Amino acid sequence: MISTTLNLDQLLQAVWETVYMTFFSLLFAVILGLVIGILLYITETGGLLQNRVINRITDVIVNVLRAIPYIILLIILIPVTKAIVGTMLGASAALPSLILASAPFFARLVLIALQDVDKGTVEASKSMGATNWQIIWKVLLPEAMPAIVSGITVTAISLIGYTAMAGAIGAGGLGNLAYLYGFARRNNAVLYTSTVIIVLIVFAIQWIGDAVVKHIDKR
Repeated sequence: MISTTLNLDQLLQAVWETVYMTFFSLLFAVILGLVIGILLYITETGGLLQNRVINRITDVIVNVLRAIPYIILLIILIPVTKAIVGTMLGASAALPSLILASAPFFARLVLIALQDVDKGTVEASKSMGATNWQIIWKVLLPEAMPAIVSGITVTAISLIGYTAMAGAIGAGGLGNLAYLYGFARRNNAVLYTSTVIIVLIVFAIQWIGDAVVKHIDKR
């Protein structure tokens, strides 16, 4: 029998768990991804601190992590998650896998954004005596910021999808609600309401990201 009942408290809890997982995993992913992206940029051939060994090792690690499907990464990290969080269930338990899946993805977007910065601007800064640190923080990052913000937006939207997959195996959130209380129990009200809210969250993130890019992009 198909059910159409909807528990508002349960729905609000699921929304909170999805927002919680997305926000905190995005926060750490942006920090780690920014560091890794800058490292890849400055150590590449012709970079500020050219180092082929470091660049190659970092690049391989990023590519390997990006190549692993999220659901498999989530399963592989269960022992690590249990060691860190103490359980494999709940929103907090999903954070390690969410961060590890999204940080390399964002790092690659940061690298692309930095590579698009006009080389002439960097060379001009060098000729005026700017240090590598000054070039990174006062030239590269400001020039690449619109693209980096776009990358944050894309990463956040990807994380919404990851949280839904994590939720399907016990991490909570709208994914868990849609699968366990919607699909598995044939409750269409829960299933479709959860789906609509996920779509609305994605639209909201995209709108905010586009607005910020439009505000800071002076080109």
